[in-house]
Amino acid sequence: MQKIYTGIDIGTYHVKVVIAAAPAQPDVPMQILGTGTASSKGMRHGYIIDQDEATRSIREAVGRASAAAKVQVKSARVAVGGVSLDEIRSTGEISLAPSGGIVTETILSKLKNESEKRASAKLANRTVIHVIPLEYRLDGTKVLGNPEGLQGTKLSVDTLLIATLTQHHDDLISAVEKANIEVEDVMASPLAASLVTLTKGQKTAGVVLANIGAETLSIIVFDNDIPISLKMFPIGSSDITNSIALSFQIPLSEAESLKRGGVTGSDIPQKKMEAIVTARVKEMFALIDAHLKSIGRQRLLPAGIVITGGGSGIMNANDIARVVLKLPSQIGSVGFMTRTSSVDATWAVAYGLCRWAYAQDSSDTGHSLSEVLGNAWDSFKQIGRSLLP
Repeated sequence: MQKIYTGIDIGTYHVKVVIAAAPAQPDVPMQILGTGTASSKGMRHGYIIDQDEATRSIREAVGRASAAAKVQVKSARVAVGGVSLDEIRSTGEISLAPSGGIVTETILSKLKNESEKRASAKLANRTVIHVIPLEYRLDGTKVLGNPEGLQGTKLSVDTLLIATLTQHHDDLISAVEKANIEVEDVMASPLAASLVTLTKGQKTAGVVLANIGAETLSIIVFDNDIPISLKMFPIGSSDITNSIALSFQIPLSEAESLKRGGVTGSDIPQKKMEAIVTARVKEMFALIDAHLKSIGRQRLLPAGIVITGGGSGIMNANDIARVVLKLPSQIGSVGFMTRTSSVDATWAVAYGLCRWAYAQDSSDTGHSLSEVLGNAWDSFKQIGRSLLP
């Protein structure tokens, strides 16, 4: 029987659902059986403010995807986004004496827990979604790759903890479960999108993936094939719409159409409108530039910036990014797609969740991605080596 996977991306403006079937072979695209979308209600800046409204939106989007796929959805992977999603850096250290000096899977798990404990003061009211090892050191010497099986006396690690407010995390899961769908696992939205929009070459060279949503701007930075930073900003494409509406005193619907170039014959000067859009988009990329500077990667990402999300279609966004960041820039596209697929980069998060689910099932470890990330990012790379672009 063909295994079916479902990914649910609950955004501020839209809920997007992808239902996909496992491919016959790991290196071919998954078969997308159905997609569904619905207007998001009960959401603000990526978190839930009215659970009943959110549940209705989820049920509607899942229903449309189910009807298209002709399958019933009972469980799914869910993306976690919103302004409360953030990174926390920590370290862990553990003696190898109890294991006879050998680095074992159990030792790596304990080391992950130790790094979480050390960050406990920063984790009040927050739930850790992923623990990503950035660098292992064995007796003070940097370890290249997975340290499992090596021998020494002391193992330490620098980690990147991706966490969100516990209330936002729990509300999201509750809203999905109220739609009678079991939440199999959750993943940070930027990480899910990266699984299907970035190539291994880009992630190894150094790249930033930026998703321009309605009310949030999210970025995830990769270097040496490891996610080294994640950040959410409370700004999005709706801020541009609001600026246009206020500047020209026009309805929001007309401002939205103008922003996307969908109005012809308007008496509003095109140059003035473009100046407003450019100014707001520059603000977004200036935020990204400041963050890259804070982590020591400003102008140091050879693969540049890849832009996705509903706001990626804003006029000249690609060119503005290149000027502000002084980096190569491109609009993202989704990999692993059949040529006839109509799924574009705005579906990257939901489809990325399906690819992740398939990668988990293709693994012999049976671990959740959270466990895999906690033990060694290399493990996931091995699991999905033939899956990732």
